[in-house]
Amino acid sequence: MSTAILDVPTLERLIAAAVAAPSVHNTQPWRFRLDPDTGTLEIRAAAERGLRHIDPTGRALHLSVGCAVLNLRVAVAHFGWEPVTRLLPRPDRPDLLATVRPAGSARSAAVPGLYEALWRRHSSRFPFSGRPLPPALRAELAEAALAEGAVLDLLEPDDTERVLRVTREAEHRNTADADRAAESRHWVREPRAAALGVPPAALGPQDFRDRVPMRDFGAHRHPAVLAARPYETRPLIALLSTAHDRRTDWLRAGQALERVLLVATAHGVRTSLLHQALEWPDLRERLEWSRTGGGRGHAQMVLRLGYGPDGPPSPRRTAREVLAEEE
Repeated sequence: MSTAILDVPTLERLIAAAVAAPSVHNTQPWRFRLDPDTGTLEIRAAAERGLRHIDPTGRALHLSVGCAVLNLRVAVAHFGWEPVTRLLPRPDRPDLLATVRPAGSARSAAVPGLYEALWRRHSSRFPFSGRPLPPALRAELAEAALAEGAVLDLLEPDDTERVLRVTREAEHRNTADADRAAESRHWVREPRAAALGVPPAALGPQDFRDRVPMRDFGAHRHPAVLAARPYETRPLIALLSTAHDRRTDWLRAGQALERVLLVATAHGVRTSLLHQALEWPDLRERLEWSRTGGGRGHAQMVLRLGYGPDGPPSPRRTAREVLAEEE
């Protein structure tokens, strides 16, 4: 299989697509490098942008990088190449999390709508309407996760309440833990000051019913965005899980998560991530027993889906900035 020759504009467009991926607290914990001899794009962990208190094992960092890998694959396919992908290709280089080599002609057509959706996808931390998702779309979202080796359970009311209860407990713990609260506050930044972190305008309100436990990011420091509003009475919550819990599974879960988010975006569905319970080992274990049907799996992400306002975009580092780190 021949290797694609990337010109500078195409390379920058591919990297920009990857960088458009979501990451926990918008830390963008990745670096990219082009191997000019093979045309392979390397995705490495930027450990200094990891979350020491919230994510001590690096699981969320791997999920974030997995999201970027999926975007890169989608963009490579959009340009007509086959994205030959390897996860953790060098055991002697643990920071090298994945490689994607654009090769030959794509063996299968790019999934319609995903490339356009990756530029429009934003987390929305605002209230959604009570409008339900059509059954066909629910099935399509589950299929998107399954295509990447993960399971997406769209929860029934009883499981939804259990997951929200565990998430509320995690949110209370996070705000009471001085180190974790400080770490979250650190990543609330004005876009003009940094291309990383969550802008105050994207924080959204809090649910005055305390039913949907949105992370407050220390929003009490930003009273202009602290307004309380009613969130949806019956939130649609989904749990993304994998059969195993290794580093490769975390990367696959990230790719599955991003594929689900892009399919949702393509259909006009808004999404936000409720990650708090996954940051506490005992609470994460309780999520694992909350899957529909009682099946055992390793919880990787809790998603909230619905129809509502689009969230404002968070800043992103440019492709040139990201590539310059490896020069």
